[in-house]
Amino acid sequence: MPTYHKPEAKTIQELKDIAHKLRIDSINATQASKSGHPTSCASIAEIMSVLFFNTMRYKISAPRDASSDRFILSKGHAAPILYAAWAEAGLFPVADLMNLRKIDSDLEGHPTPRLNFIDVGTGSLGQGVAVACGMAYVGKNIDHADYRTYVLVGDGESAEGSIWESLHFAGYYKLNNLCVIFDVNRLGQSEPTSLQHQMEVYRKRLDAFGFNAIVVDGHDVEELCKAFFEATSTTDRPTAIIAKTYKGKHFPNIEDLENWHGKPLGDAATDVVAHLQKLIRNPGPITVAPPSPQKESAPKVSIKGIQLATPPAYQKGEQIATRLAYGTALAKIAMNNDRVIALDGDTKNSTYSDKLRKAFPERFIECFIAEQNLVGVAIGAACRDRTVAFVSTFATFFTRAFDQIRMGAISQTNVNFVGSHCGVSIGEDGPSQMGLEDVAMFRTIPGSTVFYPADAVSTERAVEMAANTSGVCFIRTSRPNTAVIYDNNEKFEIGQCKVVKQNANDSVLLIGAGITLYEALKAAEELEKSGIHCRVIDPFTVKPLDKEGIIQNGTQCGGRVVVVEDHYKQGGLGEAVLSALAEQRNFVVKHLAVDKLPRSGPPTVLVDMFGISSRSVVAAVHDIIKM
Repeated sequence: MPTYHKPEAKTIQELKDIAHKLRIDSINATQASKSGHPTSCASIAEIMSVLFFNTMRYKISAPRDASSDRFILSKGHAAPILYAAWAEAGLFPVADLMNLRKIDSDLEGHPTPRLNFIDVGTGSLGQGVAVACGMAYVGKNIDHADYRTYVLVGDGESAEGSIWESLHFAGYYKLNNLCVIFDVNRLGQSEPTSLQHQMEVYRKRLDAFGFNAIVVDGHDVEELCKAFFEATSTTDRPTAIIAKTYKGKHFPNIEDLENWHGKPLGDAATDVVAHLQKLIRNPGPITVAPPSPQKESAPKVSIKGIQLATPPAYQKGEQIATRLAYGTALAKIAMNNDRVIALDGDTKNSTYSDKLRKAFPERFIECFIAEQNLVGVAIGAACRDRTVAFVSTFATFFTRAFDQIRMGAISQTNVNFVGSHCGVSIGEDGPSQMGLEDVAMFRTIPGSTVFYPADAVSTERAVEMAANTSGVCFIRTSRPNTAVIYDNNEKFEIGQCKVVKQNANDSVLLIGAGITLYEALKAAEELEKSGIHCRVIDPFTVKPLDKEGIIQNGTQCGGRVVVVEDHYKQGGLGEAVLSALAEQRNFVVKHLAVDKLPRSGPPTVLVDMFGISSRSVVAAVHDIIKM
């Protein structure tokens, strides 16, 4: 291990002074906004001082420089001191901190990437470590660069199970370029944390998870300098710095006391600031400069214009599950761009993401059965446009990670999610494995795109489009085989439906997606025998839905519409259609969906039992014609 050289006394003192300046900045900012968390900022002041002015290598001129170290504030409520650190480093005027939480300021109550120095939104606790793991994994195994990733975690949020999913991931993959800092300040929001200052308990747990665990006095600048040096010198595992701190440190009559969480200091602010100013030895300008990256170690990459290496190659009528077509397409776009990666949660042989793993094992990240970490790692991996990430598991298991997904949208992520085994059509595995809420969930995500391809050709094109689409994308794939209905050269567009069956005499519009598109087609064929002609639409994307296409085709069918979907009634395709037609006159819609808790059974039996088979569609058409 390299030899540690203690910083000069002048440097140590200046780092102490900077910590107090950061405390003062945090107090002033929260006083101006009349809200915020100054005591939570105070506990990490020395940590932030040492990180930003002694340890981390970054460029003030380019906060998201690819070769720079990364920092994530998992305890996002301490945002004022993060903003203060960047301001004191010279990114923007310290005076701008007075705009904290104002409606026209991007210095929000919790960090978001509206700011050019923030990679991900934080504030929903328990997620920062997963994102940091994604960044560190890419740095070590894909970029092969020397940048390091630091994440600061609150002791209160360490009660979240997602933290320990991520710590396990980091230990398993020996992410020696990752440093997790625990701010053990003893106090939560409403009462002391469960472990309070039991530092040895934290140390033993982190040691058991494969970390180089270092307990330090979190207010001792020299101890912190030494610990961060040891972290950079540890080559066989990640490091956890467990810092014993005090909430409201150096705030007279406030330090380590309850009932100060999330409150500006109010009338006490003046006296506290005066006390802190007395602790500063050199009140002049900061002379220590943030370290810069020594070299451009991260390669320049492009994630634009990703295409399938070869076009779809299927025979019409061929029976192919869309989940299998997803795996085929994933491997194809990975051939075309070496920044395409796949992540899975031990379902790769069911989602068929293992096709990429077999072709490019170095670009596949197995996250095991830990879906919250799975999503967080993907968000981290996609940061700074380093990768195009595809995350797959059973559609229903994404519900466990909904908070991570919604925070991904706040983080402006471009991660692509692929959920297989949707609906009752999966059959005998039963309701615990059936994705019946997934479309509703992803439709609620701001800026999301929801693909629901019906056959292998449209699935391959959905994968290709998702790789090039900004924002959260979700591709819903099915377990059963479905017939190829599109030509291999068929063109698809986001927000454009496909009319797969039509006649000049159509009197009812049928809309299905995935397996129910085929039920709609069967029903149309059956109804045609009795002289009732139905038009059939494949929406391709549920969000954005082709509103104009549905209105136009629905109008041509006399305003009679039947929607059938393998999803619960709430929030899925049917409600998307109803919303599209809400302001239209002379429309009537019958909505067929799973309206009660399903059970195990053969897929075809379940589809019929829960009212979404061709038989139910036929009955719905007869009913709507009578209206």
